[in-house]
Amino acid sequence: MNDRQFKHIRCTINSRAVDAMVDVRASLTELLRGEFALTSVKHGCDVGECGACTVLIDGEPFNSCIYLAVWADGKDITTVDGLAEPDGSLSPLQQAFVDEGAIQCGFCTPGLILTAQSLINRGEPLSDEELRRELAGHLCRCTGYENIFKAVRRALDESLGKKG
Repeated sequence: MNDRQFKHIRCTINSRAVDAMVDVRASLTELLRGEFALTSVKHGCDVGECGACTVLIDGEPFNSCIYLAVWADGKDITTVDGLAEPDGSLSPLQQAFVDEGAIQCGFCTPGLILTAQSLINRGEPLSDEELRRELAGHLCRCTGYENIFKAVRRALDESLGKKG
């Protein structure tokens, strides 16, 4: 007996309108990776603790592993793939990660970048302590966080018109 239930959803993913039939039990991570091949959304802990699966939903960061795909109906979803400039070049935030050496294995990077982008989008200055608190939901096993912090600080300050 097949007890799987499906629901039709419509949403926007990286500025593209999409329709999908989703299993009502599937996570947004499963939908993005499986249906749309957006493998920048990482399967990490699958319990909302590591931040590797973070995406922006209507501009706010969410752990997509604990966000049901059916909840995405009518939402605007952005993955790190959607941050590139129209010509395909890196966004200023992505470039800051490269320039500051904030990437090693890269597993945590998409989620960190999306959380940082949400902070930039707010347009509010943050103290170092506030910025560290905002990034605290992400686990990185490689970098020791300092270069990540520098990259986000630089991009945030630049977005606010401050010179580093």
